[in-house]
Amino acid sequence: MAFLQKLYSWYDDFGRTLPWRGIDDPYRIWLSEIILQQTRIEQGRDYYLRFVEAFPTVTDLAAASEEQVLRLWQGLGYYSRARNLHAAAQYMATECGGVFPSSYEGILKLKGVGRYTAAAIASFAFRLPHPVIDGNVYRFVSRLYGIATPIATDAAYKEFESLLQKQIDRQRPDRFNAALMDFGSLQCKPQPDCMTCPFADECVALRSGRVDVLPVKSPKAKPKDRWFYYFDLRWREDGAEKTLMEQRDGKDIWRGLYQFPLMETDKELTDKQLQEASARYAQEKFQFSIFNFQFSPPFLHQLTHRTIHARFVRAELASAPAVFPEKDRCFTVEGIKKIPVSRLIDRYLQTL
Repeated sequence: MAFLQKLYSWYDDFGRTLPWRGIDDPYRIWLSEIILQQTRIEQGRDYYLRFVEAFPTVTDLAAASEEQVLRLWQGLGYYSRARNLHAAAQYMATECGGVFPSSYEGILKLKGVGRYTAAAIASFAFRLPHPVIDGNVYRFVSRLYGIATPIATDAAYKEFESLLQKQIDRQRPDRFNAALMDFGSLQCKPQPDCMTCPFADECVALRSGRVDVLPVKSPKAKPKDRWFYYFDLRWREDGAEKTLMEQRDGKDIWRGLYQFPLMETDKELTDKQLQEASARYAQEKFQFSIFNFQFSPPFLHQLTHRTIHARFVRAELASAPAVFPEKDRCFTVEGIKKIPVSRLIDRYLQTL
């Protein structure tokens, strides 16, 4: 088939060498796919290697605590991926005897696994003919065939899946999918070099002048602004500097991660307003009065659906607060390095 010949010829010359390529271990392939969701390969590679070293098998991962998994995941963001990864490992350890599901339908039952991830694992680990459809594949295929259906919709997935089922190499679906993804990532980029593309002569988008408009994307919702004021309270005890941290719960962002006690407001506070609000917060939450707070410069932290505007309120105390809520825990400053925190908290700690 001409399509496969051109794709494989390009892949032989330019395909990437990656630590999870060329293996058939479904556990390691699954790890790589979960890590690479919403993550660039350059960043995800080191996390993959760390996870493989820390948890060589799915039963090793299942036996770890959620806190250990979140700590190792720290800095990758989208922490629900780490929690789902851990839950799926425990499911496989208890319900599947530590054996990874070998069917597309079985893989799809794992928490945190969608159609793309299930197709990737099924094709790379078990040579099952399921095409992978990620953003790079959408871009390449939509341009090649001139498809204007907005991506990231169920209708688009079904349309692209049906088309690629006709093209997929049923003998080597793993090679086909790897080549397809690499081509979209390295050749058919958002700003491509169409003159060196082996599909230039047949690309509908190039012929019709629509390379810049395909694929069609739905408009993104504007991120919601939130204002976070963290209280970094420090004192010395038993020869060590200590502070208070609390673990986030509920269904909000960063669940399971640790943070300094937090005061959230519905708008930005001026320094004067922050001074007054900080005094009230300290009195209400810790039942002590202090007015010599130091305020950090603003920190801006961008998430997919939220923009976090943060400042850190620092205070040096003569001794530990006599009263603090149960969920607040005392940590030495060195101890903070051993617990999972958000990238925002870590950025602040790096400035100290």
